[in-house]
Amino acid sequence: KNSETCGIQSNPDNHIKNIITVMSGKGGVGKSTVTVMLAKAMAKKGLKVGIMDADITGPSIPRLLALTNQHAYGNEKQQLIPIESKEGIKVMSLNFLVQSESDPVIWRGPVIGGVVKQFYTDVVWGDLDVLLIDMPPGTGDVALTIMQSIPVQGVVMVSTPQPMVSMIVENASHMCEKMEVKVLVIIEHMAYLECPN
Repeated sequence: KNSETCGIQSNPDNHIKNIITVMSGKGGVGKSTVTVMLAKAMAKKGLKVGIMDADITGPSIPRLLALTNQHAYGNEKQQLIPIESKEGIKVMSLNFLVQSESDPVIWRGPVIGGVVKQFYTDVVWGDLDVLLIDMPPGTGDVALTIMQSIPVQGVVMVSTPQPMVSMIVENASHMCEKMEVKVLVIIEHMAYLECPN
């Protein structure tokens, strides 16, 4: 997918080579952890990496990167400047725009979708080799908005071995097929844990 086929105008100040989403279909399987581990591994290899925390109602990327109590500010063009981690990873999360990370986000899907679009268009990402998008769980409004509006090139799918999770991940994979976005890899957490009972 390229930006011409997507329903959103790219910010001319940004030059992002690859956009990869990290999806799960279900919450609590380790999606944000995978996002941060991928970003750190890529940064270690010398790539310029950004993370967009699109899990608006449950943003955990700032905590995982030890960026709590940070606040993002705008520039003279009224664009947001992302926060940088010690590894040089550029990050944008709703947590950087609210007073306290414990403030609840009680918004409807279309409003959240609008914020996610702004995280793509109104944040000064600059030159990036990879922008990782930590997706909210499920295949609802926000996931659809991202897939339709942003030129995503691939998906990292995160799962755990339970049959219920596998079924939900399969549904998410089918959604990617319909949106013509390639699933690059499936990461299965807790794959080797044998229950003693």
